[in-house]
Amino acid sequence: MEHKKNSTKTEHLISLSVVLVILFLWFYTTSMGLVSETLVPSPISVWDSFLDILKNGYKGSTLIQHLAASMGRLIKAYVLAMITAIPLGLLSGYNSKIRALLEPVIEFYRPLPPLAYYTLLVLWMGIGDGSKIMLLFLAGFAPIYIACAAGVNKVKKDYVLGAQTLGANARQIFIYVIFPAVLPDIFTGLRTSLGVEYTTLVAAEMVAAVSGIGWMVLDASNYLRSDIMFFGIILMGITGIVLDQILKLVEHYMVHWKGKN
Repeated sequence: MEHKKNSTKTEHLISLSVVLVILFLWFYTTSMGLVSETLVPSPISVWDSFLDILKNGYKGSTLIQHLAASMGRLIKAYVLAMITAIPLGLLSGYNSKIRALLEPVIEFYRPLPPLAYYTLLVLWMGIGDGSKIMLLFLAGFAPIYIACAAGVNKVKKDYVLGAQTLGANARQIFIYVIFPAVLPDIFTGLRTSLGVEYTTLVAAEMVAAVSGIGWMVLDASNYLRSDIMFFGIILMGITGIVLDQILKLVEHYMVHWKGKN
C-alpha cells in the first residue's frame, strides 16, 4: 500500500513537471520573440484576453453564457446517447439477433467524419440547437454501444453457469451477474464517448451559432485573434478534464471492485 502511494505521488510529480516545462517553453519562446505573436500569443496576452472576456464578454454574451451554451449542447447529447446506447449495447451483446439488426447501421456511420453528415442534419433539422445536439449524439452513441456489447461478450461463462446452478432466471442473471460485470466497460465507453463528443463540439457550433466556446474559437480565428483562440482551447481542455474526472470519481464509487478480481 505504501509503495502504491509513493508511486502515485511520483506520477503526479512527473505530470506537474511536464505542465511546468510546457508553460516555461511557451513563456520563453514568446518573450524572446522566437515566434510571431499572431501565431503563438504570450501567456500574458492569453491571460489579458481571459480577464477582458470575463469582464466584458464576447460578441454580446458573457463567458458564462458561452460556456453554458456549449455545456448545454454537450450534456443534452451525452445524456441522450447514454440512455439509448447502454441498453441497446447490452441487449446486442446478450442477443445476436438484436446485434445483427443494429450493427450494420452503426458500423456504417461510425467511421464517417461528423462534418460529412452534419450538412444533412442541418438540412433535415434546421440550423438551431437540434441539429447540433443530434450531431453530438451520433458521435457519442457508437463508443458507448460498442463498449457495452463487447463487455457482455467478455463476461466469463462460469459466472452465468454458476448463477444458473443456483436457480437464477435469465432476468436475474442479466441484472445481478452480467450488468455488474460489464460496468467497467460501460464507464470506459462513457469516457470515450465524452471525449469524442467534446472534439465534435467545435464542428457542431460551426453552422449558424452565435454562442458557445467552440464558436468563440472559430469566430476569433476569422480575425486572427490567436490569444482568444488559445484561451478558448485551454478553457475547453480544462472543462474536458473536469468532466472526465467527475466520471472517474463516479466510476470509483460504483465499480469499487475494478482490478480486484
